Amino acid sequence: MMKHIAILLITVFCSIAFLHADEWPQWRGKHRDGVWKETGIIDAFEVPDIPIRWRVPIGSGYSGPSVADGRVYVTDRLTKPTQVERVHCFDWETGEQTWSYVYECAYRIDYTAGPRATVTVHDGLAYALGAMGHLHCFNAATGEIVWKNDLGATYNIEMPTWGIASAPIVEGEHLIVQIGGTPGACIVALDRRTGKERWKALDAPASYSAPIVITQAGQRILICWTAANIAALNPQTGEVLWLYPFKPTRMSIGIATPVFYENELFITDFFEGSLLLKLAPDKLTVKLGWHRKGKDEQHTDALHSTMATPIRNGNYIYGVDSYGELRCLDARNGDRVWEALSAVPRARWSNIHFIENGDKVWMFNERGELLITTLSPEALNVISRAKLIEPTRAQLNRRGGVTWAHPAFAYRHVFARNDKELVCANLAKNQKSDKGD
Repeated sequence: MMKHIAILLITVFCSIAFLHADEWPQWRGKHRDGVWKETGIIDAFEVPDIPIRWRVPIGSGYSGPSVADGRVYVTDRLTKPTQVERVHCFDWETGEQTWSYVYECAYRIDYTAGPRATVTVHDGLAYALGAMGHLHCFNAATGEIVWKNDLGATYNIEMPTWGIASAPIVEGEHLIVQIGGTPGACIVALDRRTGKERWKALDAPASYSAPIVITQAGQRILICWTAANIAALNPQTGEVLWLYPFKPTRMSIGIATPVFYENELFITDFFEGSLLLKLAPDKLTVKLGWHRKGKDEQHTDALHSTMATPIRNGNYIYGVDSYGELRCLDARNGDRVWEALSAVPRARWSNIHFIENGDKVWMFNERGELLITTLSPEALNVISRAKLIEPTRAQLNRRGGVTWAHPAFAYRHVFARNDKELVCANLAKNQKSDKGD
């Protein structure tokens, strides 16, 4: 009897721990906003190299890990003996593999280091979208395939230069993907449980940017940055609510996620610069706030981001310019307030991922370093920095390699990958503390 009570108490305790823990079930966290809400996190690193709790070997890929229900999901690619993409699931505490799925996938794209899109986990299902458009829905716990769809064949995708990169998003009973299907299927909504098509919309090529859902005029709307426009859609029907043209003058390179803040939408692009749109609070309309664009990628104005999604705090926007310059902008007009060169070495496409945690901003740069910082209109303040994982060359065979995949933050731990391994490190003040307990 006492044994049964003890087991019950342990089960309840673990359930409560998960309830209070933060998870990272999709691209950029629970709400796609790069916010990590857990408390009890370290204030500084004690050593130059962060101690690793566990590490497991994986193949190459740009896709960051996702973490939900005690499991870590990541995708990768192998080229020998045949070209395959893989979807993996690991136990978050030990790194032990829970399940793995492999399927053949020949690449016909540039930058072939592997899948791009982070796995989306929702309500017991895991959705993995590969670089050539293979979409699988798994039972998240067992790896059993619930449904699958070769979207490239189904929707005659006009394949982007670097493949399909936009992470799927769940809204209600729909799973929504940006794929660039033709005709009229740039954005497609599928029944998240069955995979049956619910709607398709937009004659436009796909970008690499992940959609978000916001509220405008009291209505949930889907924001999609395609390779032709910024589009607002009804996520239940696909109806186009408004469109703002934003066609690339050179090539489509839109990767960063749109940033929504108090009825303003901020977009940043390597070639096209910074765009701020003002959304009417009482009706579904949009107008230009400002657009700032430099002469070229080395002579930039405002912010020309490559991959990094900026963050906004009040009247200020913080992001990474085309060569790794960390910049603060005045959101009211796009003016540059300051620039810092200490967060990541200067190089073409040099990258930092930003994660907000309370009054701190955690940065994961392409050298595999974690930085604990504060950002203000006055300056960047680096509190502490340490190495988490080594750069690898498959994603970019320059400057000794890079770590471009976005990390995940959950259970007071960080989960990061390169082209050789996935690692987990404890960031709790009390290093015995797990799952937010």
